[in-house]
Formats: sequence, C-alpha cells, structure tokens
Amino acid sequence: MRRRIPLAAGGVALAAALAATLTSPAAAARPDGPGSPDRSTRTASSERTQDVEYFTGPDGHPRHTTIPASRPLPRPLAPTAKGDGAVTPVVTNGPVGSKLDVVFIGDGYTADQQDAFHAAVRTKWAKMSAVEPYASYAKAFNVWAVDAVSRESGVTNDPAKGVTKDTALRSYFFCDDVERLLCVDTARVESYAAKAPAADLVVVLSNSAKYGGAGYNDVVSQAGYDGIATASSDHPKSDQVAVHETGHSLGKLADEYQYDEYGTYTGAEPGDINISTLDAGQQSAQRKKWYRWIGRTSPDGGTVGSYEGGGYYPKGLYRPTENSIMRTLGREFNLPGREAMIAGFYRHASVLSSDSGPNGTVSRRERVVVRPVVPTVTVRWYVDGLEAVAARGRTEIVPRALGVPGDGRPHTVTARAVDRTDAVLDPELRKRLAGTLTWRVTR
Repeated sequence: MRRRIPLAAGGVALAAALAATLTSPAAAARPDGPGSPDRSTRTASSERTQDVEYFTGPDGHPRHTTIPASRPLPRPLAPTAKGDGAVTPVVTNGPVGSKLDVVFIGDGYTADQQDAFHAAVRTKWAKMSAVEPYASYAKAFNVWAVDAVSRESGVTNDPAKGVTKDTALRSYFFCDDVERLLCVDTARVESYAAKAPAADLVVVLSNSAKYGGAGYNDVVSQAGYDGIATASSDHPKSDQVAVHETGHSLGKLADEYQYDEYGTYTGAEPGDINISTLDAGQQSAQRKKWYRWIGRTSPDGGTVGSYEGGGYYPKGLYRPTENSIMRTLGREFNLPGREAMIAGFYRHASVLSSDSGPNGTVSRRERVVVRPVVPTVTVRWYVDGLEAVAARGRTEIVPRALGVPGDGRPHTVTARAVDRTDAVLDPELRKRLAGTLTWRVTR
C-alpha cells in the first residue's frame, strides 16, 4: 500500500509511488539535491519537511530539494471575498467516480481576474491533454476550476526577488533560494481542492509568465488525491512540469535522469516500472520489467532497450529509452511509460460511463446512453444476458427497441465494452480494460 501521511506530517505529493518504489533502495536514495543525505537517514523531527522536484529550465533535467512542510490549518478556510471558493466545470465527460478528476486552483488572481484564471486553465489543459496517452484518453477526464481570490495580483518574488504579493495560496519563486522553484502553502491548497466534487490530481496555476513549477513528492493528501503540481500560468512550457509529475503520480514512473556524483547503483531490483538493474537481454530471458516492449520503436525516439543511467544513478540502473519525458521535459512518454499511464487512468476512470438511470433503473421507452472512454471501444448490448447483436457498436439504445419484452417480468439491459488498445501489452492490465453497466428495466 502507498503511505498516506496527513498534511500535518508533511504535506501532499504529486509524485506518490507504489510501496515497492518507496521502500526500494533506488527510491530511498532519491537526492534532496546533489550530495545531500539520503531521506532514509532523517530523524523523526524531519518529518515536517517536504521533498519537492523542480526544473531549472523548460528543456532541462529536474532536480530535488527538501523544504519545510506547510503548517496544518486548524479549520477549512472561510471565503475571503465574493466568489472565493467557487467551482466551475471546465470539462465534463461523465459522472464523478467514473472519470479521473483534475482540479486546477489559481493563485495571484484577484476577484476581477478569475476569468483570466479560467482561460489559463483551458489553455494549460489543452496542452496537457495533447500529450499521449492523454490525447487518446481525453474522455477519461473531468476538469474543474476552483477560484481562490487573492488580495493582490501576481506572485511573490516575481519579477525579482523581494517583491511581495498577498495571495490566497502564498505561492512564491526562489523557494529554498532556487529561482524557478515555485512553492505554495499546501495546507491552503488542500482546503480549496476539497471544494471540488472530486479530486484525483491537483494543479496550482500561479499568475505569472515567469518559468517555474514544482512537484510535491513522497506523501499523499488526506483527501486521497495523488498530490500537487505547481506551474506558472502564462509561460508557454510550464504545462510540461505538470505532465512530468503525473508520470510519477498516475504512472508510478521513476525519474530517468541521473546525478553524475551518485556513481554506481548496487542495491536490489527497484520496484519502479521504468528502471531496472537488468539489461535488455536479462529482462527478455527472465520475462521481467519492460521485456514485452524491447525492440519496438518508441514515440520518444529510438528503440526500446536498456540505456544505462536512471533513478538518479549514472551506472548500475537502466531505463527503457534514450530520452523520455521522465528524463527531460518536452519529450514524449516512452512505450512502457504510456502503458503505465494508461494503467493510472484506469485506476480512476471506467471504460464506460453513463448518466442514464441514476438509480440503476430505466423504463422500456427510456433512452439509455453510454460514453466509451475511447472512441475505438466497441459497445455490446445484452438483454437478460443474451447479446442483441444488431445493436453492437451503438452508444445509445431504447430497451423496448432492443427487445426487452413488455410482459411485466423483471428484465435487465447490460452494456459491455473492452479497450483493446495496442498501447497495452501486459495481460494482467488488459483484464482491467473492460467495463460493464447494467440497468433494471421497469414498466
């Protein structure tokens, strides 16, 4: 199981990882910065810190550092102005619970600037959802905007160090004296995120054109979402920060970059999906890690194999491809990474969703509509367990026309679908790429 640590003990994270990842030697050795001590050596008193990942430039490798954790709030924040805390649906693809819900919260926007915040959300989400596999699975997401009304416009330490702004989430550059590290008060973020109908991922857009962002790592929020990414609202490439961070939270992917001073990895096999002590030949022989993808051309460039350097170590660990988004911003997810991201989507979203018959019942004359998560999914319809072959592929039906008899007896209508994407090779994961919805038909 993943660790769940309340904000009082350390904040939130967008880069939460599987338990195996958290306990593996590679994960334990994640640097707080080159040359810093391992996280495993910290004392109990240091639990009030947060590990954050930041990016020195739009095309650079990320870095890590440790900052003080935000203080917990004694109570949820009360509205500070008219409209503060208002929630706006930006993208609606289905009921909450059947979709992956992304929550954007603005900071440094005054009451008169909330329309600008909403426009920034649409722009950032358009860029994020253009990246594969987001693009293929656009229907898997709902997107919400939560208004956080600030007293002043802008971000502290922008455009220069020493500039102070009074903002709702207290975002600021030069966090830990790193110019591009854009930190926030995570306790305040959680209070605003809780106003949305659901939150699986949270992105803070700070009102700035200065490049910057952060991913809060290693812990999960009390509310249950996978964490927080921050990004400047008006920089054209800051969306890549959020995409990279979702590689951690949704894909459970490790970083594929390295610090030269870390030398050679000599620990056990990491639990992470995309780093391994095994080279391509060993993986194929042992049928482990990304062996199913070896030899295939990857969308991030080159061929899937084993490339030394990853998980912060230049030697002793291999990554699947030369350069993916988990190594350098602006790249694509590699093939193993895409498969892992799709697995993450399906932890939250369903193959089929529907608003029809909210109580699980429909009449014989009522129209039933389903929404496949991807357009390539073929929907099959069944009446009392027998397929109505003539309706195969339809996304809406009427039970009477489907063949449900009007004899007064109980009957059921069922929709079934399977996502047969070629981006998934793992047979165990394929079992999860199926969905069924059933309604009881009333008179």
